[in-house]
Parts: sequence; structure tokens; C-alpha cells
Amino acid sequence: MLVATSWLTRRGWLGKGFAAAVTSFAVLTLLMTGIAAGSWWARNIAWKNSNRVVNPHMPTETMDGEGDGPNGKFFPSSAQTRDGKNIPAKYFMQSQACERCHSDIYKQWNSSAHHFSSFNNQWYRKSIEYMQDVAGVKSSKWCAGCHDPALLFSGMFDTPIRQIENTPAAQAGLSCMMCHSIVKVKSTMGQGDFVLEYPKLHELAASENPVMRALHDFMVKVNPEPHRRTFLKPFMREQTAEFCSGCHKVHLDVPVNRYRWVRGFNEYDNWQASGVSGQGARSFYYPANSMMCADCHMPLLPSKDEGNINGFVHSHRFPGANTAVPTANEDPEQLAQSVKFLQDKQVTVDVFGISPAEKEIVHPAASPLANGQELSTTFAVGEEADVTSPQGPKGEVRPITAPLGRVNASVRRGDDYLVDVVVRTRKVGHFFPGGTVDAFDVWLELQATDERGQILFWSGKVEDDAKGPVEPGAHFYRSQQIDAHGNVINKRNAWSSRATVFVHLIPPGAADTVHFHMHIPENAGDKINLHAKLNYRKFMWWNTHFSYAGEEDPTPPKGATTPDYDDRKFAFHGDTSGVAGALKRIPDLPIITVAEDTKSISVLPKTNPAPTPNAAAAKEDWMRWNDYGIGLFLQNDFKGAEAAFIKATQADPNNFDGWVNIGRVRTQEGDTAGAFTVLDKALSLKPNLARANYFYARDLKEEGRYDEAIAKLQSVLQRYPRDRVVRNELGRIYFLQKKYSDAAKEFEATLSIDPEDLQAHYNLMLCYNGLGDDAKAEAHKIRYLRYKADESAQAITGPYRQNHPDDNNERQPIHEHVSVALTAPKGAAAAKKSGLAQSNRSSAASPAGTD
Repeated sequence: MLVATSWLTRRGWLGKGFAAAVTSFAVLTLLMTGIAAGSWWARNIAWKNSNRVVNPHMPTETMDGEGDGPNGKFFPSSAQTRDGKNIPAKYFMQSQACERCHSDIYKQWNSSAHHFSSFNNQWYRKSIEYMQDVAGVKSSKWCAGCHDPALLFSGMFDTPIRQIENTPAAQAGLSCMMCHSIVKVKSTMGQGDFVLEYPKLHELAASENPVMRALHDFMVKVNPEPHRRTFLKPFMREQTAEFCSGCHKVHLDVPVNRYRWVRGFNEYDNWQASGVSGQGARSFYYPANSMMCADCHMPLLPSKDEGNINGFVHSHRFPGANTAVPTANEDPEQLAQSVKFLQDKQVTVDVFGISPAEKEIVHPAASPLANGQELSTTFAVGEEADVTSPQGPKGEVRPITAPLGRVNASVRRGDDYLVDVVVRTRKVGHFFPGGTVDAFDVWLELQATDERGQILFWSGKVEDDAKGPVEPGAHFYRSQQIDAHGNVINKRNAWSSRATVFVHLIPPGAADTVHFHMHIPENAGDKINLHAKLNYRKFMWWNTHFSYAGEEDPTPPKGATTPDYDDRKFAFHGDTSGVAGALKRIPDLPIITVAEDTKSISVLPKTNPAPTPNAAAAKEDWMRWNDYGIGLFLQNDFKGAEAAFIKATQADPNNFDGWVNIGRVRTQEGDTAGAFTVLDKALSLKPNLARANYFYARDLKEEGRYDEAIAKLQSVLQRYPRDRVVRNELGRIYFLQKKYSDAAKEFEATLSIDPEDLQAHYNLMLCYNGLGDDAKAEAHKIRYLRYKADESAQAITGPYRQNHPDDNNERQPIHEHVSVALTAPKGAAAAKKSGLAQSNRSSAASPAGTD
């Protein structure tokens, strides 16, 4: 700077004299500082801003507007390439080029589920073969955008898959280049909604010329910035969940299912709306620090790889719940990592309490789908939406003895009891289980044995010495779907789904309370051990057998098949010599005990008086009572939930959670005065508690105190500006005040978080009608009708539920599970429960609609 100033001064360009020189130096300094600051801003801030995931203002009217549209090369996947051209398959098959600098990461990825996402995975392979056989090639590109990049983006996927499934490109899976070539994520609507680019830099890295490879590696080490900017965009680190949403959230529509828009699996929305993300205002529990996908599924591991940060890299094993792929690959290390992940206190089980029950088991009648879900979905709906629940008093308060382990419980021979078991999600950032929940075996098992080893009760038994199907009356965590003819969706044929029978998933930071109806036989010993296990088998027994050896049963009569239904029967006698993976037979997938608990109870003679219920409220047990109440609340058992939450406040009066949860119940019941009392108590313990203020605002709205409700909701949004339900609630109050413009702003803000939010589109339709903007009102009406559930579809479930009483039982918000018959009648082919024969829905030759 001094030299430049002196040089310019000598030429008289900056004036004469000392003062002029000083002034000139200052001006020049400011100019150079501005240039440097501008360069820094362009290099860093502008770079980050241009690489953010931002949702569109309005989603498309139909799927035809997604991706490149019906004439696009990759449609109905939403994936695109930057120049609209194909990318050579070889590009996605050269992950070993990355190994030179990232050897640990490469080895991790080499065993991961990402690597085995394509036709090197027999379950996926069979599902696409079946889909193309029934529905054609083009619609199966819907899957390929996230499973088969080497085939899809090269154009090879236009060939029927059976002709190319054994080629190297079909075995590549999700390689390094798939994720790290994404240059834009267009939205959080999933469905492969991203843009890929083929970088020329890669040709140097993967060159077969050793001199060129060495030159590339040298340049990267000298200046890694170009390499980093090419393969590690800011959104990959700073918006990890939004980046992952590209493939971990899906929907189906006419080009795929020939039916309508339906939400498939969705890991993003329930995470985003929960306490785990730190963006949800209404959760039951919050972790100490908010978490993103990578915090659980890409944990830091020690490594000396290039690019490590302080000696650590993020694991590219992507640890999760997939125990099937490493079993098929005979990869014990990957399997051990998956088991370790599942058993790392992600979920806990608590044999909580016991209460007297009537002898007669009440079998539920037909009912609408629980919680009145309005969104067209095969997945659960959690805190991302204000799900319609029945209002008013509901449920009952039972005389329970709990918590077991804290109090001594006794039962009497000859009597019946309800055993309540609580399953709680603790380290899960999305619904449990997550993923393709129509395909898994996840269930809660309860076994009661006496001191002599006699089995007195067993729900959730697995047939064939724990290698066969799970008994159909178990308490499952899954989505049970059927096709247009009432056949179960069990072949990964989500595109044939026309109605959901039930969905049982547990939200993050929440609980499920399961009821088991147990009879104490006369010959029971003096002590009973109640052992509950949460079991996980990656794929259902039926689906695994179908994937490896399924073929149409030639025995007449033959069933018809269309993309809407499949009435055929299947037998499991196919040739397994050519299946993907190291194992060339039908695998016995491991059943992993995710969590378990055992409690003991004493048995009294039949002549003794009935034991007196004992509900203790020790401070150490406040969370057990709270979890129990959460499970009841989510079943709409409001009376039982309130009693449990009251016990939680008795256990720890200074914990605001119990008071807030009583307020949740009373708000739902319409008891505004009672809700104000307990919410005031919660706010006295923790002023400005967001969830307390939210429920307070709902009660204020019910009383017509709109301005006060608005003030409460605005205080919530100051801390949680991305809570969609809070924004929608505020918008509705503005609408009731006929402040249509203010209301519209709130609903538009909701759409910036989720462009497919059903309630936002419905209310914007009303707002713009009020404002006289017919065009916008019509646009939102179209979206609302696109996403709204097809209510008439539930009629399909009627005959199915009559023929499958266990599934009808599971459909009910509050239901009981009974034991399998522990001694089957002579010659009986199936177990009997409660005097009613139960059908075995997993026979080797069974209708397509069974599992």
C-alpha cells in the first residue's frame, strides 16, 4: 500500500503535499479493504447462499410438472442433470478412485446399504423385476432416481431390467459420485428432487494414466479448495437433513401408481417438526442438543484419511437398521455394526403396570382409520400436522398397579388382567421404525412364565422355531396396506396400494402403550416373570421368501393381475442360484432384540381377596408415568392419559412437563378452564415455555380471545419460526378475524417449510377467496385436492378387516392382545386364540394379498 501510494503521488495522481498523500493513502486503503471484503463475501457468503436448499413458492399441480416431466429421460423420478444430458455409467462405477485419499471412507462405504441399493440387493432386485413385469419399465424409473444412478442417468434403464441386472453398472449401487455430484437440491419434497452434474475434474481423478492421477492428487493436496467445492457443497454439511430428504421422502402419483398422489415413506417431515430437530415447538421431549441425520447415521470415527477434521471423518457405513443386506452378503462386521446401532438404547421397553380385566374380551367393531388423517398417506402423520382427533372426554381410568419394579404386584389364580407395556423412542430422530414400513417385521413380544418354566402367555410368537412368520395377532409397528382387491401390499409394490388398514409407528420423543390381556390359569406357579421384547426383522418372512424364490403357483385357479391388484398365489420354490449376494439360498434373517424388560409378579390363591391396586408416585418414576400417559394420549385415551400425567406431577411437582401434558389432554377435551389452570402452573415453573403457550393459545382461541391467542402464538414463533402447526394456527385466527392478508402470510410461510402442507393449501384457498383473488384460490384448491385423502378408498378395507380380525383389532386406537394357544387341539393346523381360529397369513403357497 505504501509503495503504491508513493508511486501514484510522485506522478501527481493523488495531489501534492503530505496531507494529500495521507488522504490518498486512506482512500486507497479503504478501496483495497472493500475489494478484499467483496472478494471474501463472494467466495464465502455468496457461495453458501447460492448453495442452499430453498423450497419453491408453489408445488406443481400434477406430477407431470416435476423433474423433466413426462417426456424427460428420468421421469417419473424428479432427478435431473444440469445440462439435461446423460451421464456415462462408468462415472458412477469408479469409487475406487476415491480410495487413494479416502481409504477408510471407501472401506466403510463398500459394506454399506448405500453400496447395495441396486441390483446387488436381492430384495430390491425382485421388487423391480416384479414392478416391470406388472406395470412396465418407465414407471420403475421412480425408484431408479435414488437406487440406480449408473443405469438411470446413462440411459441404460430404458432396457428391461432382467436383460441388464447382472452388468457392472447394475451392481454399482449408490456410489461416491452419486451423492457428491449433486449440485442442487430443489426442495424438501423428496422424490429424487435434485440436480446432478458431471464434473470434468473427475476425469483427472479417475484417469487410467498413472501420471495424470499423480498430478491430480498432487494438485488436490496443494490446493484442495477446487476439489472441495466440486464434491462437497455447503448444503451437504449445513443442511444435511434437507440434503437427505432428496431420497428419504417420497410420494407416488398417476405416472407411478395410475391412481393419485399418495405419500410414501417420509423421514424428513416428522424429524423437522420434532424436538429432535430443534424446530418443533410442541414435542413431549427435547434432546440436550438438536440433531440432524448425520449425527446418528454418519457418526465421527477416527481416521487419517485426507480431509479428516482433527483426526475424524464421518462414517460412510451409514449405520442404521438394515440387517438383511449384510446377512445376504455374509458380512459379519457390517451386520455387527447394524445390530450395535439397533441396540444402542434407540428405543426402550418398560413393563409398566397391571390392572384387573373382564373375562370377556371385547373385539372391536369396524372403525374409520385412527386419528382421522386427512393427508393421502401410507405413512404415519406426527407433529408435522395437526391431526384431527376426537374431542371431548374419552377413555377410562383403570385401577392400575404401577410402576412395576417400584411396587410389588400380585395377581389371583383364575382372574384376568391387562398388562401394560410402554415402548419409548429415545435416540430416534424420526418415526420408529422408519423407511419402507410396509416391508418390515417389527413387533412387541410378551411372554409370561412361572418359576417352573411353564409358559402361561405368549403374544408375538414366531413360528418354525423363531424362523418363520410372526403370529398374526402380535402388536406390529408397520403400515398395513392393501391393493384394489384387498390383497396385502407385501411385494414392495407400493404403486398398487389403494387403502391403508392401519399404521403403527412411534413418533420421535414419544411412546406407545400396549395392552396385553392375560388369564392367570389355575395351575400357575407362585411367581410370574413378564418378559417383553421389541423385535426387529428387516424384512417380513413372506417378503424374503418371495424375493428369493417367489414364483406364481401353477395350481389352479389362477388369479388375475393388473397394476391395481394381484390376485395370484405364489409358491417359494424358485431357483436361488442366481440371486444377488453371497448367500445362494433363502436367508433366515436375524431377529434382533432392540430392547427388552422383565418384571415379576406374585400369584395368590383363588380364594384370596382380590389384590388392591397400588399406584406409587416416586420422584424417580415421573418419566415412567409420563411415558405411560403419552402412549395413552396418542391412542385418544384421554381419561387414562390425564390420570397418568397427574401421577407424574405428584411424583415431581416441579417438573413442568407433567403440567403441560395435563393441559394437552384438557385442551383436546375442550376443558379450557381446566387447561388454563395447569398451563399457568407450567408457565410459573418455566416462563415463556413454548409448548405451554401453544396450548394456552388454542384454549384462548376456543374462548374467542383472539388477540391474546395471537400474542401467545407469536411468542412461540419467536423461538420456533419453522413450526408449521403453530403458523397454521396463527393463520386460522387471523382468518377468523377476517384479516385475510395476514392469514395468507402465515400459510405462505408454512409452504416455505413444506410446499405440500395440506392445511396451508386449504386455508389459502379460503383466504384468497376472501381477498377476491380467484386465480390464487383456485391454484390452492387444486393442490389441496391433490394431497387430500381419497376417503372412499377406506371402503376397500371393510371386507378385508372382516376376514382378518387381527388386523381389524390392530387398527383400533385402543386394543388388546391375547396369547396364542399354548396347546393346540389335536390335528389343528393353526393356533387358536380366545376360542377363535386365526388364519396363518404366511403359508408357502398363499394369495398375493397375504403376508
